[in-house]
Amino acid sequence: MIGNGKKDMAVIVIRDAEAITAALRQALEHANDEERPGLDRALALALAEAGVPDAELRGRWAERRIRAAGHDGPLDSVAAVKMLRTAEPGLSLRQAVQLSRDAAAAGGRRLG
Repeated sequence: MIGNGKKDMAVIVIRDAEAITAALRQALEHANDEERPGLDRALALALAEAGVPDAELRGRWAERRIRAAGHDGPLDSVAAVKMLRTAEPGLSLRQAVQLSRDAAAAGGRRLG
């Protein structure tokens, strides 16, 4: 998920939403009455996630990396930035700060 430049944002967002929603739509075409409600719900969730901004996806990724590194405090703290840079040594300080801010912002917007 890490890119190449120290100056530019290094985390690249990869989306498979089109393929996932197409597969769910195809499954719905062949679904029986018992399967349909679950597939309808899955399709609705996939469509909702397809519209999530890149910054939020980067924030979610950064939060997972920060939390996996053992940080339980605020996601935009100095300690969180340090943990993120330790987990991902290729990140510049600027990139890690932005990602930790994205993580803090995304923390309040979770899929329900």
